Amino acid sequence: MCLFLADEFEAHTSNVSCLALGKGSGRLLATGGEDCRVNIWAINKANCVMSLTGHKNPVECVQINTSEEQVVTGSQSGSIRVWDLEAAKILRTLMGHKANITSLGFHPFGDFIASSSMDTNIKCLRGFVGFCLQGHTQAVRSLAFSPDGKWLASASDDCTIKLWDLTQGKTITEFKSHTAAVNIVQFHPNEYLLASGSSDRTIKLWDLEKFTMIGSLEGNTSPVRCVLFSPDGSCLYSGATDSLRVYGWEPDRCFDTVSVGWGNVSDLSICSQQLISVSHQLSTVSSYVVDLKKVKKTGGSVIQGIIQDNQPLTDPKDPKGAALRRSYERPTTTCSAQRVKQSSDSDRRSPEGERRSPSEDEGDEKVSSAEIHNAEDYKEIFQPKNAISRTPPKMSEPFPIPPLASSTPVQRVEPTVVSCAKNEPIGLNVADFLPSSYNNRPGALSDEEALSQIRKGHDTMCVMLSSRHKNLETVRSVWAREDIKKALDTAVSMNDLAIVVDLLNIINLQPSLWKLDLCTTILPQIDKLLQSKYESYMQTGCTSLKLIMKHFWILISDTLKATPSVGVDITREERHQKCRTCCKQLKNLSNVVKNKAAQVGRHGSAFKELQLLMGPLDDLL
Repeated sequence: MCLFLADEFEAHTSNVSCLALGKGSGRLLATGGEDCRVNIWAINKANCVMSLTGHKNPVECVQINTSEEQVVTGSQSGSIRVWDLEAAKILRTLMGHKANITSLGFHPFGDFIASSSMDTNIKCLRGFVGFCLQGHTQAVRSLAFSPDGKWLASASDDCTIKLWDLTQGKTITEFKSHTAAVNIVQFHPNEYLLASGSSDRTIKLWDLEKFTMIGSLEGNTSPVRCVLFSPDGSCLYSGATDSLRVYGWEPDRCFDTVSVGWGNVSDLSICSQQLISVSHQLSTVSSYVVDLKKVKKTGGSVIQGIIQDNQPLTDPKDPKGAALRRSYERPTTTCSAQRVKQSSDSDRRSPEGERRSPSEDEGDEKVSSAEIHNAEDYKEIFQPKNAISRTPPKMSEPFPIPPLASSTPVQRVEPTVVSCAKNEPIGLNVADFLPSSYNNRPGALSDEEALSQIRKGHDTMCVMLSSRHKNLETVRSVWAREDIKKALDTAVSMNDLAIVVDLLNIINLQPSLWKLDLCTTILPQIDKLLQSKYESYMQTGCTSLKLIMKHFWILISDTLKATPSVGVDITREERHQKCRTCCKQLKNLSNVVKNKAAQVGRHGSAFKELQLLMGPLDDLL
């Protein structure tokens, strides 16, 4: 499998916060940014087609409907806007969530929208009327409607996936096998099967007839950010922070994999036998293309200790008859959507705060606008669907594979290496490492001079990495010889936050290792991490703080509220002292989090979520 960087462009004047691909054509892209704008792009076009303005806070989430005629956007303030792309206007503005919007979804049949937020609630809306689903204990990160439109799946930071019956507005079941936040859920296009991707670096597959886990797809070395079933449901594509993988199940196996440093990969779509993927970094958006005709879908390394087998698997003679589970029955009309949570008119209700006063709505929608940047592209993409065409419709053409001499393919990890005439790292330009004066003078730099410039600082970096490796080996040996508490104390004593971060990134994925003793050591380090200038340090600190609040706050609170016991209880006194220490440290961290929550952008969102989680501190303190 070979993945090519198809395009890279500046999408916003500030950081990009969210992306979504149209699933109908695979060519329509919507981006949301901290500049409070939503930009619409055609992936194979050079310029922005349309800009949607009106949000007063950074746009945190965006989604395009199946027909690619509407887009829904959610902001950091909790507001939601629905836009008509064909008419280039806003349809409605909705309010109701109390924190950042984290996920949005269009019902497959009818005018029906689902939204989720860091406030842990899920809202289902038709027009301005809807209902609220409650049950998650932390931020809901992903929503997905079943192909028949009867169920809704939700994934959360509380490590669970919930399946909701939309006709009853109730939970059907809950899946709990993930050990870290669940980032994405996706229904199989035909069978009663659900896939979920998590920060624990695994993908779980759930049978929706028996409500059991039937597979755990492993091998990723970083959090899974997006998943997509192939149109025929024969395999699953997985986008992690550093790789793209193709999985099969029953038995669990990895067909193909390619390593790519795309960072915040946000969405996948399939068009003309090509897999299109998009990612963002700061204000830049990158699109990647995989030729699916060259992707292996047989053999592969079987997961979970089964012997590796690279021989092609025998295809079933009758694919339809070979289905292991029930398939969805799609309604013949859109009226099924009318039955969602509406057994009678009395069931229809408007959630509290869902719509503001009419005058405020009208005023807000007057300042919302859709600015068309390229009229020709706009007419080509969003021409009225009821217009009579005198010529056969255009078939979407696949992306041309870039010439090897001018493109940058990403090296495949297994089983072969892609060779090409010119092999350059994606996103790197030798000129960026040279003095600015060189770019302005006509003469060419010799190879020796160029290498000398590139090697500047190399020796220093090698010394730093060698020292870090030595320290990590010391920490590792202490952990093996004694316990995690001693290893953490050793890491702290080295006075190097990088070592602490490396260790926390390991134990954050294993909540069972955490004890109250560990919290007393880690909390002072979290204070340093949250105030660090490095984004990765702040993220690690936030993850550790969330884990402590989730697993230890009830113990700390109950211990401090308990009445003193009669007599001497040394164990209880020691626990009480540790809880008092942790509470004092959490109080200090609460002030830091409140100050950071006022920031605009991605960091502000993370700290606002922590502020909600640390709310119970105010009741005790």
